[in-house]
Amino acid sequence: MSAPEEVADRRPVATEDIDWSAPPATRRAPGRSRRDGGRIGSVEVLAVLLVALVLLRAPIAGLVSAPWLQTWTTVFVSVLVQAVPFLVFGVALSAVIAVFVPRSFWARALPKHPALAVPAAGVAGVVLPGCECGSVPIAGSLIRRGVAPAAALTFLLAAPAINPIVLTATAIAFPNNPGMVLARGVASLAVAVAMGWLWLRLGRADWIRLPHRPHLDDRSRGRAFWAACRHDLMHAGGFLVLGAAAAATINVAVPESWLRGLAGNAVLSVLALTALAVVLSICSEADAFVAASLTQFSLTARLVFLVVGPMVDLKLIAMQSGAFGGRFAARFAPATVVAGVLIGSGVGLVLL
Repeated sequence: MSAPEEVADRRPVATEDIDWSAPPATRRAPGRSRRDGGRIGSVEVLAVLLVALVLLRAPIAGLVSAPWLQTWTTVFVSVLVQAVPFLVFGVALSAVIAVFVPRSFWARALPKHPALAVPAAGVAGVVLPGCECGSVPIAGSLIRRGVAPAAALTFLLAAPAINPIVLTATAIAFPNNPGMVLARGVASLAVAVAMGWLWLRLGRADWIRLPHRPHLDDRSRGRAFWAACRHDLMHAGGFLVLGAAAAATINVAVPESWLRGLAGNAVLSVLALTALAVVLSICSEADAFVAASLTQFSLTARLVFLVVGPMVDLKLIAMQSGAFGGRFAARFAPATVVAGVLIGSGVGLVLL
């Protein structure tokens, strides 16, 4: 291709050149071909790496001679092996609900009065297995379909924290502490409902900038399902790997005396794990296994980690800013952290 032709090929395509009579999923500009659906992407590479780590765990452990490397590898792979099945199952079910359940269903199912719709939306989160990555666009769709913002935001916080997959994963991660499951469910639901009622009291409509349209509306159901799975798995799986690596690094790199000193202070331990939950950005289906590995800290501090993480972390702040606007995220995220710390600590002191 000559230089002039190459430049011409890269020119912006006018909207009038697009065949708008074609179905939405097949629209494309003249001269531009559809991407090859069979190409290898980041999701496939991540899946191969995870499977390789599981299958080659023993040989890899044998290659590292330093004791601290062996400990790091053991903790890292153990967290992944326990968490990946719940992550995959949760992402698949979240995609099914997002694609095949009509969005108008939630508007009809919730009470008309906003104050009553808030706790109803929180309880509705029990029946939506999925991670926080999918709850942000779903909450935006609920608002666009006429659901009160307070109820949609309650659902946004509750769905990834109290659904059966997350609670089951918590029970498996804490087999010797069954009270952690009840404490996590009670504290997370209380924070979600409290934030919904707080929004009813203090929230303003101009703080929310709604998305123009869901990113799956222009696809067939089959394509939308796989697109949702790939998107959620790519983001949640990547953050899970980072979270597992961080948990393993904390176990081997931070001096035991430091952890004991920090964990020995009730206030500092809660604040430290709150900050860790925000920074690590672990998917809610997997965070219980990371919390279980932080054995230096009290159960109450780890409960706060599990309450705050699915509601406020770096990826969620970014997603909420993009979906609802920066003014919303700047107010909603800090308030949620405070509510999570206070309510989580209180529930932990009572139930744990």
